[in-house]
Amino acid sequence: MRSKIVSILETSEGYISGERLSKELGITRSAVWKHIKELKENGYEIESVHGMGYRLKSAPDLLNAERITAGLGVSLVGRTVVTLKTVDSTNEEIKRLAREGAQEGLVVASEEQTAGKGRFGRLWSSGNDGGLYFSFLLKPELPPADLASITLAVGYAVCLAVRECTGLDARIKWPNDIIIGNKKLCGILTEMAAQSDRIDYVIPGIGINVNNREFPEHISSKATSIYMETGEMTDRSEFLRELLKKLDTVISGFLISLSIDDIEHFKTICATIGRTVSVIRSGQEIKGVARDITAAGELVIMTSEGHELIISSGEVTVQGIY
Repeated sequence: MRSKIVSILETSEGYISGERLSKELGITRSAVWKHIKELKENGYEIESVHGMGYRLKSAPDLLNAERITAGLGVSLVGRTVVTLKTVDSTNEEIKRLAREGAQEGLVVASEEQTAGKGRFGRLWSSGNDGGLYFSFLLKPELPPADLASITLAVGYAVCLAVRECTGLDARIKWPNDIIIGNKKLCGILTEMAAQSDRIDYVIPGIGINVNNREFPEHISSKATSIYMETGEMTDRSEFLRELLKKLDTVISGFLISLSIDDIEHFKTICATIGRTVSVIRSGQEIKGVARDITAAGELVIMTSEGHELIISSGEVTVQGIY
């Protein structure tokens, strides 16, 4: 209800009366006053003038589901958006909701994750620090082997959205990171539940450093944020709106078939291509040069011995990037 009040106040010119809010929301004026009071306690600056009503003067940078979904017009990703103050992990929350029958396209975003995670079970720093943490639910009729290409499509969409919204030279570090220069801006963790021959559901989880001003010492030399790169604060609700639009377009297309043009463009913004890389396979380190990305999202490496190696997953280190 509070998010609806904020949405109405943001789109209103001048003051809006308590009576009008009461009628639009279908609640009593006393309930309106109570919600306004709670909004003020949460950092919203709302001016109240007797006989005129309420006016929003300023708002904290909080995710607002009403603003994110208003006129969104997506066909798949973002059909329903849930915003939370805190959660253990947005991926875990989606899993719980998926087991209860949640519909495909559901998005869960949170101000904070208390147990955010990256690949290989690593901790993903995701406190209430200006980052954007969200996951969404897919139920594609695809074999489990296509998981790598889903991650490719998600990373491609996020990279395009960051570029369009910020003007930054965002690039993809295969398979699941978005970087600016040689520092990490975004990580993607894709998880799934599957049978031997089909996927039950897929959950891409995305963590983007948006308005973060600093990072813990152990990652400060490896991470960056949109704020640190531009010096400007980003409206995270509006940014998520644009991300969902791009994700919806790319993912909807991917479920049919990513075009050759998409694959070729992906390669041009993939920072891994042309760099020396190393990969651990069967306990041994193999070095080579990343030459290509397949349509299935696999990395093609030419080893120092002259052999072509195709990598679908695993730990890949890229020379010159954290």
